[in-house]
Amino acid sequence: MYERALKTLRLYHRLTQSELAEQLGMSRSYLNEIERKRKEPSLDILTKYAERFDIPLSSLMLFAEQTQSPKLDRARLYVADKVLKMLEWIAEDDQDAKSELEKQPTHTH
Repeated sequence: MYERALKTLRLYHRLTQSELAEQLGMSRSYLNEIERKRKEPSLDILTKYAERFDIPLSSLMLFAEQTQSPKLDRARLYVADKVLKMLEWIAEDDQDAKSELEKQPTHTH
């Protein structure tokens, strides 16, 4: 679930993969592989995300942490999914509003 959380963070902050990759000191292709679940992010990469977006590292760990309790893991995944859906909805809504503003003609007098 890391890939979805990290991508959502990037989109929520309206960053391209290239912009974020540069800010985190990695290649765009590596960031792309993380977002497509082809590579697992290292603790170093997660720390860079946490610092860049000013969030606790533990918040990112929510998306991968596993316990000995399957019931607790299901609850954690359920909550994490709802948080991501909310952020995805906000990011999508922001993008739609931006697109609408760009379509409106500008009036000059």
